[in-house]
Amino acid sequence: MRLLILALAWLMVAIGLVGVFLPVLPTTPFMILAAALFARSSPRFEQWLLDHPQYGQPLIDWRREGAISQKAKIASVSLMTLSYGIVLAFGPPQLWLKLVIGVILFACGTFVLTRPAPRR
Repeated sequence: MRLLILALAWLMVAIGLVGVFLPVLPTTPFMILAAALFARSSPRFEQWLLDHPQYGQPLIDWRREGAISQKAKIASVSLMTLSYGIVLAFGPPQLWLKLVIGVILFACGTFVLTRPAPRR
């Protein structure tokens, strides 16, 4: 079971890294999930992720306070808006599908914006 959880953790890291290059795929949620899976399968890799220069602090902020930095909020909502613009311009022709995608992105954006900022 431990190896399965470890493999899932690495899969989440891989998906998160793909999200660095694709605006429609968020990085942080996958890294949060990877850290949680590493906590159950490999404390060494969990610590590696928490010590990572780019992903470590956001993960620590989320664990301690459920917090998202202002910079991350702006980036997240901006990229969701850009992604939705792409969907509207080039996405499926069905209006109902565009509306569903819009509702999902709006809900995600609302969630991100309502998280507290980290106390430093």
